[in-house]
Amino acid sequence: MTRILGLSGSLRAASLNSLAVRAAARLAPAGVSVGAYSGLGALPLFNADLDPTAVIAAQELRLALNAADAVFIASPEYAHGVSGVMKNALDWMVGNETFVGKPVALLNASPRATLAQAALRETLVTMSARIIEEACLAVPLLGGGFDLETLIGHPTIARSFTHALGALAAAAKAR
Repeated sequence: MTRILGLSGSLRAASLNSLAVRAAARLAPAGVSVGAYSGLGALPLFNADLDPTAVIAAQELRLALNAADAVFIASPEYAHGVSGVMKNALDWMVGNETFVGKPVALLNASPRATLAQAALRETLVTMSARIIEEACLAVPLLGGGFDLETLIGHPTIARSFTHALGALAAAAKAR
């Protein structure tokens, strides 16, 4: 079983990015499990003076990432940048090797929001993550009126999710 950890860069209850992570869990192909990580909001603001092993929320994130074979990230763009919650989570992981060689897929729920995706990609590449291009998605969820059932029932979107997750799982197995 290939384990993919899903991270949403939004804390909003009605987040399209969190919806996308939940959809990924439901649309994962056979032999792949996607688990949504829900602890990003518990991370304190990054402070390099703190020992990350002493910050429980940072240690929990690191353990979850280390246990995953790959990572699926859906994060919004706020004011042309990466969401604060996602950047904070990544900052907590900079001092360790959690992302070194880790296959990562990025989902953009609003294809017009390209600046944050580029910045997120740059941060992850700097952290030595392996972005799997075939697994990255730009899906027009914004304004689509989607809930979980309509999203996973949408044939084109469901196929793109399943294909992306399959590509991410194949990259993880090849690792």
